[in-house]
Amino acid sequence: MEMNATYNSFVAVGDSFTEGMSDLLPDGSYRGWADLLAARLAARTDGFRYANLAVRGKLIGQILDEQVDLAAAMKADVVTLVGGLNDTLRPGCDMGRVRGLLEESVERLAPSCGQLVLMRSPGRNGPVMERFRPRMEQLFAHIDALAARHGALVVDLYGAEVLADQRMWDVDRLHLTGEGHRRVAEAVWQVLGLGAEEDWRAPLPPAVPPRWGARRVGDVRFARQHLGPWIGRRLTGRSSGDGRPAKRPELLPWEVPPAPDTTPGSAP
Repeated sequence: MEMNATYNSFVAVGDSFTEGMSDLLPDGSYRGWADLLAARLAARTDGFRYANLAVRGKLIGQILDEQVDLAAAMKADVVTLVGGLNDTLRPGCDMGRVRGLLEESVERLAPSCGQLVLMRSPGRNGPVMERFRPRMEQLFAHIDALAARHGALVVDLYGAEVLADQRMWDVDRLHLTGEGHRRVAEAVWQVLGLGAEEDWRAPLPPAVPPRWGARRVGDVRFARQHLGPWIGRRLTGRSSGDGRPAKRPELLPWEVPPAPDTTPGSAP
């Protein structure tokens, strides 16, 4: 890639990872790596435009049906596509079908944009990850093959040891913290051929192991607040994204979001 290339527009396609969970802002909304990347690109280019079509909980078939054609029609300089990981976490996942839907998504997006960017998503260390690792690695091998065939770039987050560190993950154990999203934004920035501002792979300081009691309390809280509702949605065929619109559905000029009002007496 050309160093310091100019990009005038960016469209992000995907699920909760691209929506920005769990990089929580004071007003209760999510920011995330795509917003951070857009802000940095906008600082370099007047009139920069950005759309984020991602919605939490979406499977690759839903991403294809609801987001891909919209993104293709926007003809942006950069399009990022991250999808399929939610499928790998479902019981009875048909990996052949997932690969086919992902391939169709890439075939529609690649000719319509200046540069398509795909990702090997990060994976948190732990027993749950080990259960789904074979499916994830099948997905990532397919992503590598699609990228080679269609001239897409691949951001290898899966290969970054620091993003597997449990401290990079929110209490729901499914989404990156704000620091994790910041590092992903830097990783995409560098893959796009822009000058590195930091080593996004740099390890965190040595961790102090939590006490046994603190771990058990955390496990119980996780099961009650996150695992139980997730299982409930799987059993009833519901999704956390049902009825939720895209966070930024139109390709519009980037504007810095207003700072929250912190004056005394302001509404929460």
